[in-house]
Amino acid sequence: MFIEYYGGQYATYPFKNIIFKVHLIVSVMIAIISIIFAIRPIYMRYQKTQYFLNTIKSQNLGGISFYIVALLAIGANINGNSEDMITFTYITLAIGFIVFIITFIRFYILLKNGKYRKGAKKDYQRRKFKGKSLLPIAIPAGIGIVFIIQYLIRTFDFASAETIIMAILMIGLFYTKLFVLPEQLVLQYCKIRFDSFNYEQNGRLKPVRDEDGNIIME
Repeated sequence: MFIEYYGGQYATYPFKNIIFKVHLIVSVMIAIISIIFAIRPIYMRYQKTQYFLNTIKSQNLGGISFYIVALLAIGANINGNSEDMITFTYITLAIGFIVFIITFIRFYILLKNGKYRKGAKKDYQRRKFKGKSLLPIAIPAGIGIVFIIQYLIRTFDFASAETIIMAILMIGLFYTKLFVLPEQLVLQYCKIRFDSFNYEQNGRLKPVRDEDGNIIME
């Protein structure tokens, strides 16, 4: 938050003060609630809420914060106008939305095909060649990064190349968090839908049960 505040003093970005205040309030609220949910009786009783809080916290800390800092860093080291910055924001958010949608569709297809089922026939192959399976996601993300770099170079007059590199890395981290968001949302659904995704008071996972409530032995 200090970096956001410091960068905002020199950045040419519309509504930068409003963005900082809103993000500060949200971050403080998340921090306070996180402290409350760090108490064992509370997080054990409200496990579904705790996981949802962890998702928001990770997205805010590892994604949104870096994205805001990247925008402010660009705004502080360019000779451009507010309209160009708004256009750049729309472009980066649109690319992020595309990455999220493609990742969500890919994850849904893998689930439908049973790729995440324990003991699945191709489970070993999926884990062994997981890096290759990310290729459909890496291609649009890589194209988006290249497009962003070209737009930055053509539109803005940067004082240093280091600013471009730092901003691209931070935006890349933002896209990385969007990449894992579908899996986080699916796990959140599973914790709500299936009791076996939650923990007993002793810290062990609850057993898998059938529709009649009988424990299914693995």
